[in-house]
Amino acid sequence: MPNFNRHQIRQAAFQVLFTLNANQSLELEDAYQAVLTMDQFDAEEVTPVEVPAYLAFLVSGVTENQAALDAALTPYLKKGWQLSRLAKPDLIILRLGLFEMQNSTEAPAKVALNEALELAKQFTDDQAKGFINGVLSKFVEA
Repeated sequence: MPNFNRHQIRQAAFQVLFTLNANQSLELEDAYQAVLTMDQFDAEEVTPVEVPAYLAFLVSGVTENQAALDAALTPYLKKGWQLSRLAKPDLIILRLGLFEMQNSTEAPAKVALNEALELAKQFTDDQAKGFINGVLSKFVEA
């Protein structure tokens, strides 16, 4: 099994959640393998990869607690805005960051916030990164 650091696991969590959002008929295990075996793209036969426990924790946590996460995030949107108006990558990063901030015993809230901003830097634009920082920082202060 490849060794994944926490940052790579968070990237994979984002990618799995994004994949599931885009293709809701996809099985969770298939989404994991699609993301975790990307480096085997050219291989004739793909070798399945064991899903790291922290990745499963993040993905299952976000999917199982999506309604509660959305309810917690909604008050921090601009007046008249709804989560459905947000770009999907931004919403997924917000959910992932908030879940980790509230539920991980391994990453302090400030670390989870910083990691969410790293994901935003990689998967969104500067304006979205500022928005994500503004929303999630409210939960660090709380």
